[in-house]
Amino acid sequence: MKPKQDKKEQRVVQGKRPRVKLTAAEKSELFAEGVVTVIIMLLLNMSVIILYHLAVLQDKSLVNGIYFLKKTMTIGPGYHIWSWERIGIILMGIADVIVLYWRLIRRYHQMQLRHIISELHYIANGHFDHRISFSVNTDMQKVIDSINSLVDSTVGAINEEKAIEQSKDELITNVSHDIRTPLTSIIGYLGLLKNGAVTSQEDMLKYINIAYDKAEQMKSLANDLFEYTTLKSTKTKLNVTPINIKGMMEQVAAGFELEAEKKGIAFSVKARPDDLIVNADVEKLVRVYNNLISNALKYAAGASRINLVANLINHEQVELRVENNGEPIPKNKLKKIFDRFYRVESSRNTKTGGTGLGLSIVQGVVELHGGTIRCESNKDWTSFIILLPRDPQANNFAHRPVV
Repeated sequence: MKPKQDKKEQRVVQGKRPRVKLTAAEKSELFAEGVVTVIIMLLLNMSVIILYHLAVLQDKSLVNGIYFLKKTMTIGPGYHIWSWERIGIILMGIADVIVLYWRLIRRYHQMQLRHIISELHYIANGHFDHRISFSVNTDMQKVIDSINSLVDSTVGAINEEKAIEQSKDELITNVSHDIRTPLTSIIGYLGLLKNGAVTSQEDMLKYINIAYDKAEQMKSLANDLFEYTTLKSTKTKLNVTPINIKGMMEQVAAGFELEAEKKGIAFSVKARPDDLIVNADVEKLVRVYNNLISNALKYAAGASRINLVANLINHEQVELRVENNGEPIPKNKLKKIFDRFYRVESSRNTKTGGTGLGLSIVQGVVELHGGTIRCESNKDWTSFIILLPRDPQANNFAHRPVV
């Protein structure tokens, strides 16, 4: 059951939290505590007065001594600055007020603690959207703040766990879909061959080639999955070596020249300065360029040029760009293109695209180097822009887990 609180108690007005609002029963309890304390103090005062009369006033020598002291403090005829009775009454009154205040404030703090415990039980019953909204003037405020912070972190952990579970489910669903389609084709064509339903040598060769192509698709998916999960492993480390970035880009471009020529696409490779050296894992960086160029060749309809550019921004950072002048990527899809299994072409047709893991792998490699990647697309150019530290090991990125 939710703790009873006024709605105003749940609001934070101008950054200030309200105090604990006592219930009618608690106010009655506090009043009763005050009445009981007053009665006890009156009885105690009466006891002190009786003891005073018994112990002091019946002792004549003590009475004479007190009388002598009083005479010495006399100003004028018969006026005494003080008397034992008057001082005693004043002191007892002060003591009574102190004890009354102490007992009431102690009981009030106990009531505050009950409210905190009630709120904590309410949260513990699964109401993680609830927070302790009131404040107190004691050290219990630190406890309240700690509880609210703990609930926030717990909710964050729960949401993160849900996201991970959902991500795993999506991974299984996408992998199942991308494996099932070619596997069904392979089984179907091999079944025809096995059952002797195909007698023509030409048809047999055709079906074998189709089955082989489907198997290659499955192999490509398995390789991409392995590389993707390897990049996400906390044990993954970089083999960092100095790289002449322009030379590497020219070698990568040469590997795509035949395919690019068939589509009427030309490469341009530039580095500023021309002998720019970057410390990176050459094998993984080549995979980044391979994936980005493959994407450009597959999806950049109408492109005639692919630019590979490397710029030294400062002594610590390098900008790498892979650009094409093909059709732009829709703005509503730019934010999702690095999500695993996401494809701008949404039919998941293997003839028009790959596994949907290429850009996720690119992002994983860039992050493993301690860098960032983003995509900008307009009617003129679609640019994948990578920012990398010149030396990942200098910032201890090479051993950093990929999240």
